[in-house]
Amino acid sequence: MPVPLTLAPVLAVTNVVQVFAGADHIGQIITGLLGVFSIIAWAIMWGKHRDLKELRRLNLIFESQLRNERSLLDQPEAARNQRDIPYADLFADAVEAYWRAAAIGKERGSTDTRARLEHAENALQRALARQTLRYESSMVFLASIVSGAPFLGLLGTVWGVMTAFSDAAARGSADIITLAPGVAGALLTTIAGLLVAIPSVFGYNYLFACTKRLITELENFASSLADRIELESK
Repeated sequence: MPVPLTLAPVLAVTNVVQVFAGADHIGQIITGLLGVFSIIAWAIMWGKHRDLKELRRLNLIFESQLRNERSLLDQPEAARNQRDIPYADLFADAVEAYWRAAAIGKERGSTDTRARLEHAENALQRALARQTLRYESSMVFLASIVSGAPFLGLLGTVWGVMTAFSDAAARGSADIITLAPGVAGALLTTIAGLLVAIPSVFGYNYLFACTKRLITELENFASSLADRIELESK
């Protein structure tokens, strides 16, 4: 008799629970660990997407405000206290390095504009590297889940199949009734590994592309900022 459609999801869940219960302890531990990794991966992907979107919004607002200013070097200190915005962090480091070099040059009786610009450019490069690391944070852990989850699932499957055949050999019976629970539990770890890795790889590729785009925009902003500072210093 065919199973009613209303009962099919309930039976499917029950079957998965039964398969999990039939797995050995190693398989259950690996499946549980993969479940934890899945939760972590989804949390990273959601949080990273939200953070990158918010950082880009703040960057565009700050760039728009800066574009309307006639002079960057004469901006008040309040304009350099927005370190949580990547563009503002670059701007603050560059301007502070410029005026710090100017103050040192004034003490020494030097008015070398080239030295000021070099200090500002070096500060820009350091800030750029710092913000790049900020953009790429958590991506390594997500990549580790993408590459490690299938292998962890495969380990559970191989271990479970080996255990199932060892138990069958010890009992002196190798029929399907003896092997099925252990083999099904072993295959569950492979399914769990794939369920973790497949969404994670799509999420990682999307976030990687977003990160690279934001880093390119950051580099372009740093270049434009250096040009404006050079023009204003002449």
